[in-house]
Amino acid sequence: MTEIVLLVVLLALGPVLLAEGLLARYELMVYAVGWRAPSPRLPEDQPYARGADPRRPPAAYLVYLDGIGKRRFSDTRDGGQLVQAVIAGAPELRVLGQVQPYSPLADPLVGRPAWDWLRRHVGITLFLHNVMQIFVAADRRYRPLYNRAVGAQIADQLRLAGYEPGSGIPVVLLSYSGGAQVATGAVDGIFTELRAPIWLITLGGFHNGANDLTHAVHLHRLTSSNDWIEGVSTWLFPERWRLFRRSAWNRAHEAGKVTVHSLDPAAHIGPLGYISPAAHLPDGRSYLDRTTDMVIDIVRRDCEAHAARNPAL
Repeated sequence: MTEIVLLVVLLALGPVLLAEGLLARYELMVYAVGWRAPSPRLPEDQPYARGADPRRPPAAYLVYLDGIGKRRFSDTRDGGQLVQAVIAGAPELRVLGQVQPYSPLADPLVGRPAWDWLRRHVGITLFLHNVMQIFVAADRRYRPLYNRAVGAQIADQLRLAGYEPGSGIPVVLLSYSGGAQVATGAVDGIFTELRAPIWLITLGGFHNGANDLTHAVHLHRLTSSNDWIEGVSTWLFPERWRLFRRSAWNRAHEAGKVTVHSLDPAAHIGPLGYISPAAHLPDGRSYLDRTTDMVIDIVRRDCEAHAARNPAL
C-alpha cells in the first residue's frame, strides 16, 4: 500500500517538477540574453533598509537572504521574526530583507498573475519553484550567471540603501537554508562592485560548497546536529566532502575562514526550529532569542575587529 501511495505522489509531482525545472532556467535565460533587465526599485511602501539612522554611517549593512518560502519583498513569517529581532537588538545596523534570492530578475513571485493563481490552487508549486532555483544556482552550467545576477541585485539594493562603494563599511550576508547557496555565490559580485569587506552567516545553510569565498573575510556556520536538511547538502554535494580538498569550501576551511557554531538541539524548521519563538532553552530564552543573540554577537565582534584593523574608517 505504501508503494502505491508513493507511486501516485511521484506521478502527480513528476510533471510539476519537470515544468518547474524548465521555468527556473527560463528566468535565468531571459536575464542572460537581456530581454528583461532587473529593476532595483522597490514599491513606494517598501524601505530599502531598516534599522540605523540613514543620515549616519551604520556599524554594518546586514542583508538577509531568506529560505525557500521567500516570494515577496517583505519577509516570510519566520524570517520576519528574525529580522525584527536583529533590528531591535542591534539598532546600529542597517538591515535589508527585500532581496529576491530565487529570482535572477529580482521579481517576487507574488504579483505575477500565473503565480497568484497557483498560490491559491496549488500552493506547493511556490516552494518547488524556489527549490528548483537553488539547484539551478548550484548547477555548474548556470552558476556563474546566477551568481552574477543576484550579486548585482544585492549590490544595487545596498547602493539604494545608502552604501558608499569603497567606504570599508562591513557587509554581512545572513542567509537561512537555501539562501546560503545564493549568499556564497554573491560574494564576488558584491566585492567587485562595492569593494566591501564581506562576512557571511549561514543558518542551516543548504549549499553546494562550490562558490569561491576568496573575497569573503569569514563565514560563520550556525548549525545543529538535529538539522537533517542542512545535513543532506553535506552528503549530496561532493564539494562539501572532506575528500575533495581543493573544492572552494574546503579551501576556505583550510584558510581558517569558516567557524562552526552549534545551535543544538534546534531543528531546521518547525516548532523546534532555529527561529522558533515557542521552543525554549533551560535559561528561559526562546530558540529565536538564542539565534538572534548569536547573530548579533558575531556581527559586533567582527565589526569591532575590523575597526581595530582599520582605524582610519
